Amino acid sequence: MAAPERIDPDARWMHQALDEAKRGIGLTSPNPPVGAVIVAQERVIGRGWHTKAGAPHAEVEAIRDAQKNAPKLLAESTLYVTLEPCCTHGRTPPCTDAIKNAGIRRVVYGADDPNPQHHQRARDQLMLAGISVKSGTLKAECEAIIRPFAKWITTGIPYVIAKAGQSLDGRITRPEGESQWLTSNSARVHGRRLRLRADAIIVGAETVRKDNPRLTLRDGCAATGKEQPWRVVLSRSRDIPEDCHLLTDAYKDRTLIVSGPDLRDVLRQLSERGIVTVLIEGGGVILGHAFREQLVDEAHWYIAPLLCGGGRPSVAGPVLPASVELENAKVLPIGDNVLISGFPKWKKPSV
Repeated sequence: MAAPERIDPDARWMHQALDEAKRGIGLTSPNPPVGAVIVAQERVIGRGWHTKAGAPHAEVEAIRDAQKNAPKLLAESTLYVTLEPCCTHGRTPPCTDAIKNAGIRRVVYGADDPNPQHHQRARDQLMLAGISVKSGTLKAECEAIIRPFAKWITTGIPYVIAKAGQSLDGRITRPEGESQWLTSNSARVHGRRLRLRADAIIVGAETVRKDNPRLTLRDGCAATGKEQPWRVVLSRSRDIPEDCHLLTDAYKDRTLIVSGPDLRDVLRQLSERGIVTVLIEGGGVILGHAFREQLVDEAHWYIAPLLCGGGRPSVAGPVLPASVELENAKVLPIGDNVLISGFPKWKKPSV
């Protein structure tokens, strides 16, 4: 009989740190979402998560919480944090200093920091101070939630999420005279929640001219405290209606019209603004460009039970050089619509 798989006892507490980290997804750019818990005597005495750039990091929040709840137990405590603690002074002081000053005796972290300034440097600093360090607990899960930050900090290009709503025959427009909507209201509400993860939403000028989208946080999403994502319109002519929502609503100052013909260059420009994650919402030409250039990191396709028989395909323009397979694909029924999502498996690096 095979020996039972060994269960890492630290995983229990790291799961709780991950729950804290998930609270910051979409709110912390250009920093990654991070969560931490401090444990002593088999109970959590402090919790924290990074709420926004410039605010205290998760470790500091957890230390402050523990200092209020059980200050005398810090000297025998373990800090569990999803990402390797930072060790340099940025907007805030190094977390390694905060850990040492708090008297914590052991640190367990999940993912190495992909930032070259911090990568694998915390261990030595903490161990020199007499603190025990363990890394790699729930590594895959901890790396997954910082996937956008890891791409941005190592390549200078934002993480790209592609989204489309289409018919069964792959069209994103219906015959003339019909409603502009293909997918159900429930599917559209679900799709708009992707905006919570994005720092910018990209559409083409044709989408603005035909659909006059708002590209705003709705359906209760604004209550999260997230700032309205930038709304980026790609237009070589810069010709979009002056009375469109993007140029006249309360968020008109969050609209950018970009005329650059190369999507990769546009993404680099957005990266320089501290934009870590972008969501491409259309149309088919922009999506086709993104897939041909292997710029897409994650795809969400909402499919409605109807046939249009014509109109623009969801991935338009010149044919792709090869089919694109999605890894870790998931299928989610949403009423009579269905969402298929996953991560494009590229045959060569995208950058």
